[in-house]
Amino acid sequence: METETGSTPSHEADSNVMESSSRVREKVDPAWEHFSLGTDEKGRNTFTCMYCRQTYKGGGINRMKKHLAGIKGDIGSCKKVSHDVRYQMLEYVKEFELKKKAEKQRQVEMFSVPSTNSDIQEDEDVQEVYSSGLPKKLVLGKRKGTNLGDNYFAPRTTPGAQPGLKSVFQSKERVRQADMAIARFLYDNCIPFNVVNSVYYQKMIDAVAAAGPGYKAPSYHAVRVSLLRDQKKEVQLLVESQRRHWAEVGCTLMADGWTDTRHRSLINFLVYCPRGMVFVKSVDASDIVKSTRNLYKLFDEVVTWVGPKNIVHMVTDNASNYVSAGKLLCEKYKTISWSPCAAHCLNLVLQDMGEMPHVERLKKRASKVTVFIYNHVALIAWLRKRPGWTDIVRVGATRFATTFLSFGSLHVHKHDLQALVTSKFFVDNRLARESKAKEVVSIILDNTFWDDINVLVKISSPLIRLLRIVDSDQRPAIGYVYEGMHRARLGIKKIFRMKKHLYKPYTSIIKIRWDKHLRKDLHAAAYWLNPAFQYDEENFCRKPAVHMAVLDYIGTKYDGDKEKVIKETQYFRDRIGSFDRELALSTSTTTHPDEWWKLWGADAPNLQKLAIRILSQTSASSGCERCWSLFDQIHSKRRNRLEHQRLNDLVFVHHNLRLKHRLYNKKFNFDPIDYASIDKTDFWVFVEEEDPYLNYEELENAIYEEGAYPASEGPSSNMEESVDDSSEVEGIDLGTFGQPVGPPPGFPGNDDEHDDLDIDDL
Repeated sequence: METETGSTPSHEADSNVMESSSRVREKVDPAWEHFSLGTDEKGRNTFTCMYCRQTYKGGGINRMKKHLAGIKGDIGSCKKVSHDVRYQMLEYVKEFELKKKAEKQRQVEMFSVPSTNSDIQEDEDVQEVYSSGLPKKLVLGKRKGTNLGDNYFAPRTTPGAQPGLKSVFQSKERVRQADMAIARFLYDNCIPFNVVNSVYYQKMIDAVAAAGPGYKAPSYHAVRVSLLRDQKKEVQLLVESQRRHWAEVGCTLMADGWTDTRHRSLINFLVYCPRGMVFVKSVDASDIVKSTRNLYKLFDEVVTWVGPKNIVHMVTDNASNYVSAGKLLCEKYKTISWSPCAAHCLNLVLQDMGEMPHVERLKKRASKVTVFIYNHVALIAWLRKRPGWTDIVRVGATRFATTFLSFGSLHVHKHDLQALVTSKFFVDNRLARESKAKEVVSIILDNTFWDDINVLVKISSPLIRLLRIVDSDQRPAIGYVYEGMHRARLGIKKIFRMKKHLYKPYTSIIKIRWDKHLRKDLHAAAYWLNPAFQYDEENFCRKPAVHMAVLDYIGTKYDGDKEKVIKETQYFRDRIGSFDRELALSTSTTTHPDEWWKLWGADAPNLQKLAIRILSQTSASSGCERCWSLFDQIHSKRRNRLEHQRLNDLVFVHHNLRLKHRLYNKKFNFDPIDYASIDKTDFWVFVEEEDPYLNYEELENAIYEEGAYPASEGPSSNMEESVDDSSEVEGIDLGTFGQPVGPPPGFPGNDDEHDDLDIDDL
């Protein structure tokens, strides 16, 4: 009896120690935030919902998740829970079920004994913490016990374990099947192959893989409505982040009209700053009469959204109603300057030159050659066997530069075409005896024809070089318009060896367009503030007209302390203070103007801020033009039932998503710093070797596509290098250019007087 009574306290103490140290349950599942745990009279757990106040007995936390998620069958659904909590619980339940399914499938595929340690437990709401030095207590209830082998031998499903040979082959086969499924989807829907280069392509695949087996792709309605709406909200946050840069360096508001495939009149609005171009919105103006007053109200609404103080420059079309609306807007907002699209003005110059009588005649002769070649399969097949052959670009009534692009492409194939018409293959062919063939042969063998094409290509090359500069989206180009127009005229004059009666018809076209559209105080101020020109003592224009335009801009558009800015212009002009450093002078031609001012303008803070805001702008609305092709892609004939709002959302998301990855998506572009090569005339207009098969539709938009013209391989040169005699047209009688006998129609009399080369002649 004593022994028994003496042993009783020891037994009770051991039991208490085991019960207290066996396990500590800690709630870690986020679902516990929505339930309260209690016990009933029998000691069983009860769960009370924090929303509907219903109490449930039995089950685990996953059963309660189904209650909040609204999954019927095992438990009633809560009718008072918020949508975000319901969605969260539904995702938890789905994730739990997918894990269980994936674990079972993995065990079957690996041909191994299922591991009880890897079973996903129902009671995932607790975390077991064992006291050190005490044995682990077996879990009661649903949990299964483990055998000794499971603790010492890792199963095939354990990460890091060596896979079996069969599982390796199965894994490779699954990868191949996944690749084939993706490729089959691309082939079936005629999706271009370059879609795999998208930065979002691999991210999409990774997200699907992370979702695990059983993932169901979004439905047609989800992609079209809810997901598009959610993605637009994300992109709007990205656009809002740009506002800080607009306030810091200013921005350019661009607007341009367009008519879609359903004959709706749309107006695209975009905002440009050096950090990227933002698509704001597209307005369906079909029901609005395009009067000046209506356009003004529409522009005013967009200006208010962007912020009038953020806008430095506004670029629109050259149409009279756009011009009038832009002027009204500048009257209301004194700090905004308006100008037409510089790229469009250059296109008009090329159009005017293309309509000259001798150019029209040459275009008709060139068209006969290309039409004859492409209408006979045998001839084009013979030419394609020539080494280095690329297809000839056909002449067509498309955009304004098409004529000169086609002339350049045709001139590249001069020797191939002459080899064709003199070959035994062609001479022995019955085709050579036709009257059309004889006419084409006479054109191809006419050296005057090729000489005239050579001259026209060289005339257009300075303008196309300038067009490539002002058409740039990657770098602000407004600081090069003023000087660029002068150098384009100078390049044309050098082609004709400074003979006024030859170059005057072309330079006068440039001057007329400049005076009518681009002679603005903003362009003069950008020219004067560009250190590459200001510190070029030999070529910089110091006539009062340029300086007065700068003063007029400061007096009418600057809203700060005007006297301080005027005083600081002296520091910049005379190289005083931080502008006096040798490194500042040497970097003036190798650094973008806006960046140069950020580095060296500290001693003139007011002028520095003004210069950065001016030199950070663009001079063209080509971004709007490029949006037209984007609208065409999205609003194709197969999707022409898209309502305007959804079309607008698709373009908004597609265009602005690229802001985030613009550094990775950069294409080849002409460097605006290479302004000195504008007047070089050894530049040939031809299709890039990387994309030799330029089709007819691409040619129509070639002016606005990246990389359509090759840049000079050499570095930026100075003015002396650009006036080299090698730029003249050697071996060609310029006096007979344009027609075989007499001066070309429209040319003035023979006057060899040289024209004044001053920039003010613009």
